[in-house]
Amino acid sequence: MNLRQKDKAFIWHPYTQEKTACDNIVMVRGQGAYLYDEAGHRYIDACASWWTNIHGHAHPYIAEKIGEQARQLEQVIFAGFTHPTAIELAVQLLKTLPIGFSKVFYSDNGSTAVEVAIKMAMQYWRNKGEERTRIICFRDAYHGDTFGSMSVSARGVFTEPYTRLLFDVVFIDTPDFENGKQVIEQFQVVIKGTSDIAAFIFEPLVLGSSGMKMYSAELLDQLLTICAENNIITIADEVMTGFGRTGKLFAIEHLNQIPDIICLSKGITGGFLPFAATITKQFIYDAFYADEKFKMLFHGHSYTGNPLGCAAALASLEVFEKENTLKKIAMIVSSHQAFASRISTNKAIRQVRHCGTILAMEFHSDAQGYLSDIRDRMYSYFMSKSIMLRPLGNVLYILPPYCISESDLQLIYQTIEDFTVDIL
Repeated sequence: MNLRQKDKAFIWHPYTQEKTACDNIVMVRGQGAYLYDEAGHRYIDACASWWTNIHGHAHPYIAEKIGEQARQLEQVIFAGFTHPTAIELAVQLLKTLPIGFSKVFYSDNGSTAVEVAIKMAMQYWRNKGEERTRIICFRDAYHGDTFGSMSVSARGVFTEPYTRLLFDVVFIDTPDFENGKQVIEQFQVVIKGTSDIAAFIFEPLVLGSSGMKMYSAELLDQLLTICAENNIITIADEVMTGFGRTGKLFAIEHLNQIPDIICLSKGITGGFLPFAATITKQFIYDAFYADEKFKMLFHGHSYTGNPLGCAAALASLEVFEKENTLKKIAMIVSSHQAFASRISTNKAIRQVRHCGTILAMEFHSDAQGYLSDIRDRMYSYFMSKSIMLRPLGNVLYILPPYCISESDLQLIYQTIEDFTVDIL
């Protein structure tokens, strides 16, 4: 059997209907913003390999630092032990984040970063002697695929098979640029009418998997202010938006109010290794710091604080400085803005949304949402043009590695315009 046949025979892929899906493309190499298949064909990675890659594939500096760490210490249990790279990474993360955070808890992916945050929030109140167990979330949210993270996510195609097993939460309407006042009023009603609210969890500014839905920092600041006034823990899920996606290093930098907990993953290692961090303010940690052992945080992973992941994350932060990555981000932001203006009047497109390095175009389609038929047409079209884009139903988005060139961005834009001509 060749590689594709072996893949078909032995591997079960995520978010894939295996019976109807085409054979998977075998990628064997990456360099910068490009991926190369087994035949040597080159593709532009315009979705940053599921939003993880920020500095480019096989970045030599990050690879070098991972190699150095692998030859020194590849893994050690993180309960009762620690290591220099984990310590230095925590120091650098806290320096990089807005002032106010003080403790770093490591895990291994976005869903588990959210699980940790949920457990911190719930046990915080238990340790304080209060039974607060309900969480407020946006109606269209997505926070991951484990059961806690699904519970605080939208009830829909992602969660439908498991709905009866998810814990109860309080949903509020997803904010947009038109319904802000109504959402604020709804939020206040929820707060006044429910006494056991433990936390409010949100994706700041951009709701990724629901179709790159966007809302204003001003609105979010108002929601966070209400939480502060009512002693409700706030959790920012920056798994997707962290490390430059919104034009600033973190989406919460657009805010005046700083949340109590932030969840980081995806871009944290530059796209090299699975790794995550849940970072809190001191008062959260203080509720667990006690003589009673039952007040400890009952959570951990075999690979918590893995030295290789820490080395990759630390190297990625260094690359931001070494390569002036924020300047590259600014170029993408500017290019996206210009194209958004140009494409916004296209008759094939219902709405254009832009935030930082994220540009989303919602196409007219008979079926809306993740299972829209136009998704497969778009995906096949762009792959045939050597551009890797993975639409969210009828929403096509560009979210590239920061090393992408201006000429490649223009090629992507032109190919999108060509596609709109083909479908009209």
